Amino acid sequence: MLLDKRENGGAPRTPAADGRRPRPEGGSLTVIGTGIRTVGQLTLEAIAWMRASDVVLYLIADPVGEQVIHNLNPSGAISLHPHYGEGAHRGESYEAMVNHILDCVRAGLQTCVALYGHPGVFAYPSHESIRRARAEGYTARMLPGISAEDCLFADLGVDPAVNGCQSFEATDFLVHDRMVDVSSQLILWQVGVLGDWTFKSGGYDLRAFPLLVGRLCELYGPLHEGFIYEAAVLPGLAPNITQTAMASLGPDWVNAGSTLYVPPARQNIANLQVAEAMGIAVE
Repeated sequence: MLLDKRENGGAPRTPAADGRRPRPEGGSLTVIGTGIRTVGQLTLEAIAWMRASDVVLYLIADPVGEQVIHNLNPSGAISLHPHYGEGAHRGESYEAMVNHILDCVRAGLQTCVALYGHPGVFAYPSHESIRRARAEGYTARMLPGISAEDCLFADLGVDPAVNGCQSFEATDFLVHDRMVDVSSQLILWQVGVLGDWTFKSGGYDLRAFPLLVGRLCELYGPLHEGFIYEAAVLPGLAPNITQTAMASLGPDWVNAGSTLYVPPARQNIANLQVAEAMGIAVE
């Protein structure tokens, strides 16, 4: 069943009750990214798909972007956010979203899924719904969008090609004891939900945060400085950037949208034999 996103509530509607007729050639799925700031970062391709689709299922982070989507497809825009259950495991919520998406595709609808940022970055529902749709013989595609990483590179003025760049989800970083080259840049995602796999609208359980601080101090030293970063979601606003020493990191400084960027702690060490064989002069 399709969720009804009418302001006055009401029972869920089926595609037929919604007035959208199944297409003779069957349903399809197109997953698009709205960027971090929907206004200004939506691509022309994404806009075209939202306008042309029978239904636009969306999950974005700001009310302005939500209104943009409703303006592009007034009759078919439906939020996926109600699938989040307070205190429920996020995996259960994601599975409900995937089922909702596939119900639309199986009903013969040209289905567009709009996710904030890049739709393939930290987005299980998009990858899984595409995988299942293709397995069932439907056309399914993903279009790129501007991610939080893209915004981070621009706002912090860093280049991932200089010294290289390592990127880990924060909980995965700790649980799997990821190896880190401290002569390279490090990005840790979702530090504001560290160790908590549930959905909580009022903040997450960060009792594991001291484990992260201890690991970073071990790798970089307590005085090495990093940046807590949060991209600007609304037009005209500046990103939130806080510079801090590793030992000073604390759970009160982060939220669900926070990312930690750690610059290199030492110079690269060149392999002189390899450099000579390649004809490269290394200082």
